[in-house]
Parts: sequence; C-alpha cells; structure tokens
Amino acid sequence: MKRFGLLLVPLLLLSPAGAWATQQGQTTLRNFKTMDVCARQAQTAYPDFNADSNAKRDAKLKECLKVYGLPPREPLAQPGAR
Repeated sequence: MKRFGLLLVPLLLLSPAGAWATQQGQTTLRNFKTMDVCARQAQTAYPDFNADSNAKRDAKLKECLKVYGLPPREPLAQPGAR
C-alpha cells in the first residue's frame, strides 16, 4: 500500500503542469489550423502564379492573419541566398 502511495504523489504533483502544456499545445495547433485556412483562402482567391496575383495573395494572407491576431509569415529565402 505504501508503494502505491509513493507512486501516486509524483503523479498528483505533475498533473497541473501536464494539463497546462496540453492547453498550450491545443492553442498552438488551433493557431496553425487558422493560419492554414487563411493560406487556403488566399490561394483560392488568387490561384495564378504571376507577379500581380502573388502580391494580391500575400496581401490577402497578411490581412487574414491580422484579423485573427496571428503573426505574419516570414518571407521565403531567395534561391541561392544564404
């Protein structure tokens, strides 16, 4: 019985930290899903890959992310740049 009690104490001490990490993880996943939805909407609105559509798609993506309070995406590195 004492062994069971000794095993139960660390589990009780760690459970609030585990619940917080899970909540933080759920929030992060929800934010990533929202960012994906914004990217999908921007791609659907401007599907062409010319300079004009690219600029409009980027502007639409930034606006959508701003509405949801999410950070803007980092620009992609140019090929050959290090």
